[in-house]
Amino acid sequence: MLLQCAVVTLVVSTAFGAFAYDSEQRLTREYQQRALAVARTVAGEPAVRADADRWSAAAERPGGGAAHVSRAVLAGSPLNARAEEVRRAAGALFVVVTDDRGTRLTHPDPAQLGRPVSTDPSVALSGHEELARHHAHLGEEVVAKVPVRAPGSREVVGEANVGVSAAAVQAAQTRVLLSGVGWLVAALLVGLAASVLLAQRWKRLTLGLEPEELATLVQEHEAVLHGIGEGVLALDAGDRVTVANDEVRRLLGVDAAPGTPLAELGLTPRVRAVLRRPAAGRAVMAVVRERVLVVSARTVRREGRRLGTLLTVQDRTAVESLTRQLDAVRTMSGALRAQRHEFANRLHVLFGLLRSGQPAEATGYLEALLGSGPLGETLPDFDDKALRDSSLRAFLSAKAAAAREREVTLVLGGGTWVRRTVTSPVDVTTVLGNLVDNAVDAARSGRRVPRRVEVELIGLEGELLITVADSGDGVDPARRADLFDEGVSTKEPDSAAPTGRGIGLPLARQVARARGGDLRLTDPGAPPQAGTGDAATAAGPGTVGGAAGEPDDRVTGGAVFVARLPGVLADDEDAPGTGGGPDVSPSRAGSGSGTPDGTAPIPHPGPGPSTSTSTSTATNTATGTRSGTGAGTGTRAGAGAPRIPSPARPDVPPECAT
Repeated sequence: MLLQCAVVTLVVSTAFGAFAYDSEQRLTREYQQRALAVARTVAGEPAVRADADRWSAAAERPGGGAAHVSRAVLAGSPLNARAEEVRRAAGALFVVVTDDRGTRLTHPDPAQLGRPVSTDPSVALSGHEELARHHAHLGEEVVAKVPVRAPGSREVVGEANVGVSAAAVQAAQTRVLLSGVGWLVAALLVGLAASVLLAQRWKRLTLGLEPEELATLVQEHEAVLHGIGEGVLALDAGDRVTVANDEVRRLLGVDAAPGTPLAELGLTPRVRAVLRRPAAGRAVMAVVRERVLVVSARTVRREGRRLGTLLTVQDRTAVESLTRQLDAVRTMSGALRAQRHEFANRLHVLFGLLRSGQPAEATGYLEALLGSGPLGETLPDFDDKALRDSSLRAFLSAKAAAAREREVTLVLGGGTWVRRTVTSPVDVTTVLGNLVDNAVDAARSGRRVPRRVEVELIGLEGELLITVADSGDGVDPARRADLFDEGVSTKEPDSAAPTGRGIGLPLARQVARARGGDLRLTDPGAPPQAGTGDAATAAGPGTVGGAAGEPDDRVTGGAVFVARLPGVLADDEDAPGTGGGPDVSPSRAGSGSGTPDGTAPIPHPGPGPSTSTSTSTATNTATGTRSGTGAGTGTRAGAGAPRIPSPARPDVPPECAT
C-alpha cells in the first residue's frame, strides 16, 4: 500500500515537473516572438533606417560617428525618442538601435549611449535575425536582434535590439504553475484513491495474500502438482484446460496444453462423460489404453459461481493385477480346504471299511478313486502335453474351484492344446480371467441346467487362442452393440464395487489389441425357449432335454467369446518329446481322443452327482465361430454328439458318511 502511494506521488510529481519545464520553454519562445515582432517593426521604419545609415556613414570619417558625439545629442535625437516610445508601448525592457559598428544610438539609460553593445552584434550585422537569452547589466533578458538596412538598399547599416525582462517570463510562468497546482493536488488525490481501491480489490482477488506470499504459494503449488502420484486436470468454465500435471498427461495419453478445449483433448468416451457430468466424490473405473484408471470429477464453485471442473486420475493397473492374483490365491486356498475335507472323508470311509473287516470293498473303493483322477482335481486329467504351462493350469484350477462353489462346472474343451510356456502371464490371466468370470456369472444366472462353462486354449506358434463359452441366456440384443464400451455391463449393479461394473471386457480387449490381437463376441447366444419344467436344459435353444427326458450337459446356447493374444507363448518348444512338430491338438490331427467324435472324457471327481463332458470345440480363426468335429457348418454343434458319462462315484456305506 505504501509502495503504491509512493509510486503515485512520484508519477504525479514527475508529470508536474515536465509540465513546468514545458511551460517555461513555451513562454520563453512566446516572449522571444513578441520581441522579434517589435524589433522587425523598429528596423523597418524609414526614419530608423535613415538615421542608422547616416550615423554609420559618419563613423567612417575620422573623429565622426556616435562614439565621438556627446550623449546629450544622442539622448535628444528623434531616433532615441522613437525607440523609447516603442519600448513603453510594447512593455519591453529596452529598444536599442546601433550603427554598423555596434555603437548604441538609442538606450533607456542615457549613460549607455555611444557605447558598444554588451553582446556580440555580428549575427545581426551579417544580415540574420537572432533570438537569444542573455544576462546583461539590466538583468536576465530575452533578446531579439534584427538587421537594419539602408533605405532602398540591402546593405546592413545597423541592428535593432529589443529585450524583454526574464522576470516577466518567470511571472507568467508562476501564474501558469499556480493555476496547475490545483490540478496537481486533484490528480494526486485521485491517484491515491485509485491506488487504495486497487489495493483492496487485489486483496480480495488474492484472498489477502501479499506478493511474496503469492510467489511462495505458486512454487509450492507447482511442487505439489507435479510431485503427487495422481493425475490432475482442471478446466475453466468454458471447458478449456487451465492446469494439467505430468501424471495426467502420462495416464490419459494427452498433451493437455493450457487453453486446449475439452473436445480436442482426445479423451476416451468414458472419461469425457465423467467430465461432462461430474459427480463430487464418485469414482468411476475407466480403461485407457492398457491401464485401469479411477477417475472422478467435481465442479468447482465459489460464492455460487461455477469456476470450472477438476478431474483426478488414479492408476489402478497394478492394484487390479494384485487383486486378481489375490483372488486366485484365495480361490486356491478355498479349494485346498475343500480337498482337505474331501480327503478326510475318504480316509474315514477307508477306515470304516477296514475296521469292519471288509478289505475287498476297501480295495475296490481305492481302485475307483484312482480311476476317477487325482484327488480334488478340478480340471480334465488328460496328457500333460495338452496344457503344459503349470501357472496357467493352476490358474484354471483355481477358477474351476471358484466356479464349483457357485454351482457352475468349468471344463476344458477337447481341442485344448498348448505345449509352450506362457511368457506374459499377466496379460493372459487378465483376458482369460475376465472372460471366465463373466461366463461363470452368465451360467450362474442363466436358466439352463446344468450350469457349465467351457474354456478351450490353442497355441499356434507364439499365439494363444482363447475360446470361452457358457450355458447362460446369451447377450441381450440391446447390449451387443456397446458390449465392449466402458461402463456397460449385463450384470446387476454391485454395491460392493464402488467403482462400478463394465470394466472387464473393455480391459481385456485393450490388452489383446495392445499385443496386436483382438477379442470378439463370435456367438451372442440366446435365452432358452419355453419348455417343460421350471428350467431349460443346456442342449441349446429350443431343446428341452436329452435322451429319455434327461438334461443334456453340453455347453451350448450361451455366449461365445474368442480372444487372440500374439506373442504370449515361448518362441521355441522345450517340452520333451514334442519333436519340434507343429502346435496341433490330437483332435485337430484326426487322431481322436477316446471318443468317436474326438472329444475327451472330462472326469469330475468329488462329492455330488457325476457330470458329463462337453463337446470338443475348435476356434475358426477365419470366421470366429466354433464347431464340433465333423460338423462342417461353421456353427456351434453338439445336438447330435454322443454324451460321454463320467465314472460314477463309488457308493459310500451309510455308516461311514460324514
